[in-house]
Amino acid sequence: MARSGDSVDVRVQRSKAAVLAQTYELLTSGGIGGVSIDEVSRRSGVAKTTIYRHWPSRAALLVEACSTIGSTLAVPDTGSFDGDLTALTEELAEQLRSARWATVLPSIVDVAERDPELAGLHADLHARILAPFGVVTERARARGELAADRGPADVTAAVAGPLFYRRWFSREPLDAVFVARVVEDALGLLGVQPRPA
Repeated sequence: MARSGDSVDVRVQRSKAAVLAQTYELLTSGGIGGVSIDEVSRRSGVAKTTIYRHWPSRAALLVEACSTIGSTLAVPDTGSFDGDLTALTEELAEQLRSARWATVLPSIVDVAERDPELAGLHADLHARILAPFGVVTERARARGELAADRGPADVTAAVAGPLFYRRWFSREPLDAVFVARVVEDALGLLGVQPRPA
């Protein structure tokens, strides 16, 4: 027989899950500006007082709802830096084309300029999404494929910069030809000669 405390916990978990799901839906459809406690309450059927009991502010709710945004890229191990960089760049381009986080990130970047709590969220998302570039960079430096003065930030900027520009500024397609050119340009910038195909 279930104890009354157990049924309360289940209801609390169900309410929290409904609130987070609706917050995430609002985020992905309208960005951070499209999320209000009133609308989350209306859509989830959870009273505003209950929402504020679990999240003391809109920012706190947004931080938790965004904590699942951005899937970490798989860390490839092709045996060479140019192979790893190609695989990572292709995967990042695919996520920018199709993942839901790619529609939310610009509004997070915008609000992070003014809200320290959400600035921390932005930093966490950035680190999680791009961490695999650091792994392949350190591995390449250890193998002597990449100069010691070329760090993860250099590699990430060389690749993510053009992809992010094309996705959010010029809004041109992130097609295979462009992605291959980004890798080629990045390798040149980093002083790495690609291995012959």
